[in-house]
Amino acid sequence: MTKTALIRPAWTPATIALMVVGFMVFWPLGLAMLAYIIWGDRLGDVKGEFSRVSDSIFGARKTAAWAPTARTGNVAFDDWREKELTRLDEERRRLDEAREEFETYVRELRRAKDQEEFDRFMADRSRTTPARNDGRSGLLND
Repeated sequence: MTKTALIRPAWTPATIALMVVGFMVFWPLGLAMLAYIIWGDRLGDVKGEFSRVSDSIFGARKTAAWAPTARTGNVAFDDWREKELTRLDEERRRLDEAREEFETYVRELRRAKDQEEFDRFMADRSRTTPARNDGRSGLLND
């Protein structure tokens, strides 16, 4: 998702309004919207993990469906078909590896961006919060 999407997993006026309307219409809708706001950014990770698990479980069946054991009787065609299926399987493995590398890269990029934003917030906060010299941290107003 992009940062400009109207409905994204974040506390935006649109998502808050949809959550309130959802609670007013039918409370599970509001609860679902609240869950989307809080955990919606993890949906891509869940989808990717589900895809990996289903591929590992059903991968052999997909290959078996592609390469039936019955031969056509034409030796040249059967040899070509086996080579092509082997090549396609190898290409699929390379694409899966590239996808996993990219997902790791994006995850680290998000983490670095979050860390940068947090560091900037803390730096801005330390500039605007007057330092206290009485030994207290300044977090609680006594």
